[in-house]
Amino acid sequence: MASISRMWRQLKTKYSIYHVFVFLLTFFSYAFFHATRKTFSNIKTTISSEWTPQFCNATEPCLRPEKIWMEHHLFDSSSDAEPFLGWLDSTFLISYAVGLYISGILGDRFDMRKVLSLGMCLSAVVVFVFGCLTEWVHVYSQPFYITLFVLNGLLQSTGWPCVVAIMGNWFGKSTRGLVLGAWSACASVGNIIGALLVSQVLDYGYEYAFLVTSAVLFAGGIINFFGLVPSPKDVGLPEPDDGDDDDDSASSGDEDDTGVTARTPLVQSDTDSPVTFTQTRPQAISFFQAVCLPGVIPYSLSYACLKLVNYSFFFWLPFYLHSQYGWKETVADEISIYYDVGGIIGGMIGGYLSDRMKKRAPTVVTMLLLALPSLWGYSASPNNKTINAVLMAVAGFFIGGPANLISSAISADLGRQDLIKGNSEALSTVTGIVDGTGSVGASVGQILVPLLHKQLHLDWHWVFYFFMLMTLMTVVCILPMLVREVRSMKCFLNYQLRRQAAALVQDTHRTDRQHSLNS
Repeated sequence: MASISRMWRQLKTKYSIYHVFVFLLTFFSYAFFHATRKTFSNIKTTISSEWTPQFCNATEPCLRPEKIWMEHHLFDSSSDAEPFLGWLDSTFLISYAVGLYISGILGDRFDMRKVLSLGMCLSAVVVFVFGCLTEWVHVYSQPFYITLFVLNGLLQSTGWPCVVAIMGNWFGKSTRGLVLGAWSACASVGNIIGALLVSQVLDYGYEYAFLVTSAVLFAGGIINFFGLVPSPKDVGLPEPDDGDDDDDSASSGDEDDTGVTARTPLVQSDTDSPVTFTQTRPQAISFFQAVCLPGVIPYSLSYACLKLVNYSFFFWLPFYLHSQYGWKETVADEISIYYDVGGIIGGMIGGYLSDRMKKRAPTVVTMLLLALPSLWGYSASPNNKTINAVLMAVAGFFIGGPANLISSAISADLGRQDLIKGNSEALSTVTGIVDGTGSVGASVGQILVPLLHKQLHLDWHWVFYFFMLMTLMTVVCILPMLVREVRSMKCFLNYQLRRQAAALVQDTHRTDRQHSLNS
């Protein structure tokens, strides 16, 4: 409790009103992005019924003429529509992944405020066209839907690299785990906002769900254009300190047989650099140089596996609850919120613990190992809403929490390490690489989930076994970073013990000399 109070006092004395506004603007910017994505996830059952023929029999005759009532007949049955919904998700994620690589580079070379605002407004327009305009003018076309999802993925990719880079510019490493752990709840909060909005207006028609979320996203883009400050240098404030104060006294010459010292950088910088004020933008790092930075490849591959699991819950959880338990779609939308609640709490607690340890990998790996039994437990959940919600929140804690850490705090650490600090821009590019690679894995998952469940006729339990395998692969990808960080912690601990032993010897000699002088 004392450490939490001390950290809270540090936050109040270290940060200004600009930090508060940057935190809130970037938080809700990405929350609104996710609210529009969650809209499509939560209306899959409704929209698939709109794209298939209406049920009719002797007691419920078919509506005539069919030219009017069956004009939007895209599929013969809902089971035929389900694979296409999965392909739409994959189309979005593939274009989103490609866009992340591009948007990361753009964010390091252009004004991130303008890139983010433009992406939000144009994405809102595309969402409006897909969800509202096509329904109002009765345009139903699979190629047109795919084209819109490609455009939406490219436009929404401007969000994450820019907001993470802006947060990394304003908040230093000493509290980055806690601050970005709490801030990374923006995606989960966006999911909650989207689910609540959809559940309130879905009875009036699914097009109104898209109308509300797209309007909110467009308004957020306008606010960002006029109010967001991308860097403290833009208002004459110093950049945050990325050093580790507790490690400053460690000697660079104290190393073990592996060559790792107590000052060896892992995914963070360990030295202080003087604050400089410049009016010119630093030179941006190349894409290949960003890929070769220490830690980028392991965390990118691990995030590809983990985001597959996380986004499978995001896209398919309401559908799973409806098909597995027969719950009403609005009820399934509301209960799916508990997965995001668990992710929010997991990100905050995981970020705080990683700040205290000054290492990220041990916290992430521990949570992922605990995610394995939580996934198994959720797959065996009974048809009880309360028990299901609790097990869902636990799974969200151990899956969504590490996902939030990797995509935010760890990405910021990778983009501001000492190797490039002070002479180049890399934060947005690195964030784009990590999240882009994760989105590639997530896109594969949106093809495999309906393939396993519908095409191969496997039970939902096999889908969860697949999630457990991907979670284990995430741990395997992070193992090199875990070993490196544990060795560094061991070296630093040995250094501290040697320093304390030396101080004890000096005190003993000083006491002996004092006794000899007195005698």
